[in-house]
Amino acid sequence: MGTLEGKVAFITGAARGQGRAHAVRLASEGADVIAVDLCDQIASVPYPMATPDDLAATVKLVEDTGSRIVALQADVRDRAALKAALRSGVEELGGRLDVVVANAGIAPMADDNAWHDVIDVNLTGVHHTVDVAMRPMVKAGNGGAIVLISSVMGLVGLGSPFAGSIGYAAAKHGVVGLMRSYANLLFPQNIRVNSIHPAGVRTPMVDNEFTRKWLAEMTGDDDGDLTMASVANMETVEPEVIADTVAWLVADTGRHITGVALPVDDGYVNKR
Repeated sequence: MGTLEGKVAFITGAARGQGRAHAVRLASEGADVIAVDLCDQIASVPYPMATPDDLAATVKLVEDTGSRIVALQADVRDRAALKAALRSGVEELGGRLDVVVANAGIAPMADDNAWHDVIDVNLTGVHHTVDVAMRPMVKAGNGGAIVLISSVMGLVGLGSPFAGSIGYAAAKHGVVGLMRSYANLLFPQNIRVNSIHPAGVRTPMVDNEFTRKWLAEMTGDDDGDLTMASVANMETVEPEVIADTVAWLVADTGRHITGVALPVDDGYVNKR
């Protein structure tokens, strides 16, 4: 029996990358999954975003574990749409909600006009996710665990003159404030809230031509093949590494941990 048998997990940005890894990992531990993704493009984002086909691939991978999944397209910037998607998934999967992974995010790092988009998705979208999810969790009375996916850029400042990258760092720092506030607010209901701060993760959001070019320009390295991981002098990790950490936090293994900003970064924050 898996560590999450009989539980239901709500995951945003689940069509690919870290979100898909979280969905598959939690499903492999027995959780049923409500998977949400925009599956559309945002104008300021220079790399291709997830598609309905990507979300369908996540569905297949989760079903292959033997768990159930409800996959829906919704925009985390739209609280009403997100609430409706979550309600539909909770009803279809039996009326309970135990785990939330607020993962959806964008990285329009080199865009001078991306401030509002990155704040709206990476900070307001996280607020919307917790806000709509905590109510059914509290009502069910089963406790639970919420994980907010931030970044090492939510713990340190990474200098860049572009509004997109400054907004990214500001949003990821803001996620820590949300985490600490919700951890205090929800502790009496036995709902734990933590944030995870990855460094280089091999996902389409990082491993693309535009982000590599931004990193090269930022560091003065013009080889065109640079990632966040090499800036931090570490190896890039696969998204499954972060998903393993999420699975550990939301299971009973993490039952005494709340209000923690946890780096998964090969010591990058400490080196800074």
